[in-house]
Order: sequence, then C-alpha cells, then structure tokens
Amino acid sequence: MTNIYASHPKKILVTGGAGFIGSHLCEVLLNAGNEVLCVDNYFTGSLRNIDHLRGHRLFEVMRHDVTFPLYVEVDEIYNLACPASPIHYQFDPVQTTKTSVHGAINMLGLAKRTKAKFFQASTSEVYGDPIVHPQTESYWGNVNPIGLRSCYDEGKRCAETLCFDYFRQHGVGIKVARIFNTYGPRMHPNDGRVVSNFVVQALRNAPITLYGDGSQTRSFCYVDDMTEAFVRFMETTPDDFVGPMNLGNPVEFSMRELAEIVTELTGSSSKIVHQPLPSDDPKQRQPDISLARATIDWAPKVELRDGLKETIAYFRTVLNA
Repeated sequence: MTNIYASHPKKILVTGGAGFIGSHLCEVLLNAGNEVLCVDNYFTGSLRNIDHLRGHRLFEVMRHDVTFPLYVEVDEIYNLACPASPIHYQFDPVQTTKTSVHGAINMLGLAKRTKAKFFQASTSEVYGDPIVHPQTESYWGNVNPIGLRSCYDEGKRCAETLCFDYFRQHGVGIKVARIFNTYGPRMHPNDGRVVSNFVVQALRNAPITLYGDGSQTRSFCYVDDMTEAFVRFMETTPDDFVGPMNLGNPVEFSMRELAEIVTELTGSSSKIVHQPLPSDDPKQRQPDISLARATIDWAPKVELRDGLKETIAYFRTVLNA
C-alpha cells in the first residue's frame, strides 16, 4: 500500500481501539509513525486484538468508557466506540444508545477543547431497511425508531446530528463516515454477524444458519480497505468535505451466495438450514461510493474470496487455540 498518511507524527485517540476495526486502525496509525492512545472498555473489544501492539513505544492503552468524559491532549480523534453487532448492541440497548449519544458528546467536547479533528464511525444502519437502492448519502433512511435495532440505528443517527451541530455551532473539524459491512481477521467469533457466523459454522461442520430465503443482500468490505478509507478521509481538510460519506464495497452478494462461497473455501460438509428473518433486518444493503471515489480517490481493492481466505485462516487459529 502506498503511504497516504500524515507527513508528521500526530497524537491520535482511537476509542473502541481494541475492537475489530479499531485494532486494525491503531496498527495502521502506528505504522505511519503516529502516537496512538487506544481507549476501550472491553465490552466487545479484546486485549488479544492489540497484544502485538502493546510493546510499541508510541502505543498507549487506557481502559475507559466513553459515556464518561476523558481529559487528554490529542490532535485527532477516531470515535469507533460502540457495539456494532445485533447480539452485542441488543444485550444492553440503553447502554448502546448512551455509548452512541453520550460518547459522541464527550468526544466532541474533547475535540472542541483540544481543537482536534474528529472522525465519527457512523453506519449504514442509519438507512434502516432502505427503499432506495443503492444507498446514497442524500437518502434519509427508513428506520424504525422503536424496534429492537433502534438503540443502534437511532443512536448513530443522533451521533451524526451532534457532529454536524458541533461543526456548525463550535467549528469542530468533523468527518462522518457511514460504514457498510466490514469483515476480516479479529472479528469476534460470537458477534452474530453473517461472515463470522458462516465461517465459524462451516469450520465446525455445523449447519449454516440462513435467515429467510437467503435472497437478502449485503456488500462486504475487507478491513484493510476500510482503514485505508478512514485515514484518507481524515487527511482531507474540513473545507474539502465533512461528510457523511459512504464507505464500503459496492459489489453485492446474496446471503445464499456468501454461504456457498464460505462452504467451498473451508471445504466444509455443512448443510444450510433456514430460520425466520429477524425483526427489521434490511432486505438490501449496498453503498453508492461515488462520493468516496471523487473526494478521497478510494475504492475497495480486496476481492471477497481473497478477504475470506484471510478471515478463515484467522478463525482456524482462534477455534483451534
């Protein structure tokens, strides 16, 4: 990968830094020569994800919950703190909403005080079960405000509102990214997401659970592509563009196609079993990334099969540990 990163070292805070995407982002930022403060409360994050970084002289780890204020001096903030899978965010929905909303208030307040640039990891879930396909940033979404997924969907929508109000009212330099399905090594094996579900079930030769008829679609972006997009976006100035910006892979796959690819790549004897579709589960999810292509010159490079091979290799190690 070409060096697209900062020309001088910065002190960077990554909330949720011990999580799946957060740990990869910390690694990228460290490799670029930056000082990185990783903050996590370990609800879904894991020390195992950052063990290989803990001896780095520019890496610091702090156990902290972003629903409480944090007083540090930083140049940039990547706010990734929030459980992102339905199993985890529905476990304590009130806390999930508080993490999105209070966490954003606290981290934006920190950015205001330190004059730090602020990156908000929003989500494609702000589009709900979309009636526009593919989804562009101008689409306001079709979200159930009182459903089982609302703690996450509406929490992230409110966090976006806060970002733009801090930008307009206080001049905070924001970047709001709407992240579509991301996968890769360090995913939690029991997070309930479709890639980890299918891979773990296939490696165990257990039945692969397909919800509905399997015709619902998703678009899968490998984690290395996603972290590259994060940093490219953050390196632009507020005058260039503040967001929201879709980040994801626009190549669409049905759930049945994904199950078949995973079964093939793992050499599994698993059979597909069908379960009812969960409440408010989107039927289609595909990003329009025209804005990302034009603004940060970015598009995913890793093909699904190649990314799945790396993901499967990781899960083989985890399951055999």
